[in-house]
Amino acid sequence: MDSSFPLRKIIHVDMDAFYASVEQHDNPELKGKAIAVGGEHRGVVAAASYEARKFGVRSAMPSKTAKEKCPHLIFVSPRFQRYKEISRKIREIFYEYTDLVEPLSLDEAYLDVTENKKEIESANQIAREIRQKIFEQTGLTASAGISINKFLAKVASDINKPNGQKTIHPDKVESFLEELPVEKFYGVGKVTANKMFSLGIYKGKDLKKRSIEDLTRLFGKSGAYYYNVVRGIHHSEVKPHRIQKSVAVERTFFEDLFDEQQINEKLKSLSEELHNRLQKNNILGRTLTLKIKYKDFSLFTRSITKEEYFSSAEQYFNTGKQLWELRPFDKAVRLLGLSLSQLNTEEKKQISVQLKIPFKEFEDQ
Repeated sequence: MDSSFPLRKIIHVDMDAFYASVEQHDNPELKGKAIAVGGEHRGVVAAASYEARKFGVRSAMPSKTAKEKCPHLIFVSPRFQRYKEISRKIREIFYEYTDLVEPLSLDEAYLDVTENKKEIESANQIAREIRQKIFEQTGLTASAGISINKFLAKVASDINKPNGQKTIHPDKVESFLEELPVEKFYGVGKVTANKMFSLGIYKGKDLKKRSIEDLTRLFGKSGAYYYNVVRGIHHSEVKPHRIQKSVAVERTFFEDLFDEQQINEKLKSLSEELHNRLQKNNILGRTLTLKIKYKDFSLFTRSITKEEYFSSAEQYFNTGKQLWELRPFDKAVRLLGLSLSQLNTEEKKQISVQLKIPFKEFEDQ
């Protein structure tokens, strides 16, 4: 760890299967059943209950695939206004403790409680109180991770899910990270994890043996990030007024695509996934970008900007097809992506002073 940088108390709160849990709470007949929020006959899964996850159903999975994995799966149409209403209640609970709240989506956020409104020394206690209040006021459960920075808090929140919490004490950071499997590192996806495995990097201690030059050569700009986080170094502050500049979805295919019908199906699926993500956060945008990575790893991107905001999955799909027609090559495709920018998010430049004080107490419970 970097001893020159003051320690902070960061909590990452993550609701458990949020959309699906809301539906099960509002309709008791769905409790204990495998449900997916999304369209049954077309589109993608926006969220899956824990009962459905046992069968391999995951968010962003095509509905058809989800049904194949779990034949008794019950599909429920999303109710985004309801999710936003509950999300607002949850954030009000956060603000009882601190104004340094950085929402990542409707169902998760970072909190900096180094100094807090209730002057509670233990970040662990604050997380327990927040989770209890969420349950009392909404009937839903949340999990939490507590540690000295955002990276560790995010990793920790996943450890005792659902309805649990994990503290990574400052004294335990080094040993925790050395034994952490690399696929559990936040920011390491499947492709990167497989590359690391092929290099004999399975745990943090294996990653730690690599020099920053070595990691940068192997993983580009991300190399320095991996080098730092495995040492517990992550100085990103909780940003209460973070401005989102773009929203993107993309998919890498196990088998390269060439068939036009397959491309259309993937574009349609990506369009619906993008629409779901944007609706989730009440975001609109005016510039749509198509990204194509070919079998030989060459990259093509092309954008269209409209006077009015895009507002539907159908618009993303039709525009995506127009951009597809502008591609320079008829080659096999290994990745497709759609992203929306020039968003309606307000650009407010607000300075948040992060108080840098030493840890007086950090419970490990």
